[in-house]
Order: sequence, then structure tokens, then C-alpha cells
Amino acid sequence: MSDDPLSPEIAAGTRVFDVPLIRATRQSLKGFGEIVRDPKAHKVGISSWPPRGWRKLDPHTGNEGGTTEGTFSCEWQGNELIGRNEAVGGRYVLGFRDPPDMVGQGAPPTPGRVLLWHCNYHPDGGQLFWPLDGKPFVVPVAPPGDDVKPEDFVAFWSDGAHGIYIHADIWHEGPFPVGPSGTYFDKQGKVHARISCDIAREFGVLLGVPLPSAI
Repeated sequence: MSDDPLSPEIAAGTRVFDVPLIRATRQSLKGFGEIVRDPKAHKVGISSWPPRGWRKLDPHTGNEGGTTEGTFSCEWQGNELIGRNEAVGGRYVLGFRDPPDMVGQGAPPTPGRVLLWHCNYHPDGGQLFWPLDGKPFVVPVAPPGDDVKPEDFVAFWSDGAHGIYIHADIWHEGPFPVGPSGTYFDKQGKVHARISCDIAREFGVLLGVPLPSAI
């Protein structure tokens, strides 16, 4: 991925690959995660540390790092959606309204979408997003596997009445607010192992994720 998550390198001419939008329900999230009704009580799964050799982990070890929690906030600043994850001390450019090389050519910003350049997964545990403002939001995801492709992604939409929990090993990014900003309660594995994919660099596309206020 780009060395600086606040300065992603997007080549001129990078095309947009649109991602299908799905309403998040208990059924539609199967295999990816779960609906969250009570963010404090909802359990975040912690994965056991993988052994390097043929010997097995001792029982009840390798998964004792626990969880960390804090606020995940997002705000549009010009063409960029800036995210700040206080649970792990991260600050990032999550995406764009329009490809960076198209900005400043006189056209107004394209509303109702975010163009995603990066995604990641956490092998150490799951991650929970709960909308503190009660407003709709979107989380893009893809199934496990390091050979992820743009066509593997879907985006789950919540009306803001519930949160979304993502299982360990699931590719994801977000949460993305449908309005100018959003604030979320975030709970995730404290080890915070992260494996990333620079989508723009690897595949020459930005993922177009819809951000509607209703579906």
C-alpha cells in the first residue's frame, strides 16, 4: 500500500469499479459478520495466534490480548474522506468523492459515493462499528483470502438503528457516513494485526461505494 495513509498515490486515469449495495440484515451478513444491537455487550471474537511449526498451541493461549475500544470518526474535507480511529491511534484518507486527478477541472464534486483506494483485514479478531449519531452508514467487505479482487466486494448499508460487526479475516474498510461526517463506537482486537491491499495500485481501480440516505 502507499507508505503514507494520509497521502495515497493514485495514478491519473484510475477507473472506478462500482460495488453493489446491500441492506445489512442478519441473513445478508452471514459469512461476513453480524448485526449489532448492543455495542457494549456484543462479543468481539479474538483469534488464536497461529503456530509456526507442527506443535499445537496450549489450550486457552494465544488469544489473550483482549479488545480495545474508542471512537472512529469520519469527515469529508474537500475531496477526501478523513478517518480517525482512536481505538488504535490511526488517521487515514479513507477515500475520495472523485479521482484526485479529476479535481480542479471545474466540475462539482460527485455526491453520494466514496471512491475506496485501500482495504484491510484483521487476522487477530473482529471489529465492531456502532453509529453514535444514529445516522445511516455503509461498510464495504469482501470474503477472506489474500487473492481478493475488486469484484469480490459488496457494501452493507445500515439505517443507523443498528451497528455492524465484521468477523476476523474479512476484508473491509469504513465505516462510511452518508452525510458530511459520522462518529462511531469502535471495538476490535487489541493486537490490531492488519493486512492491507492497495486496490488502486494492485488493480488500477477505485472501488465506487454508494452512500445513499435510504434504500
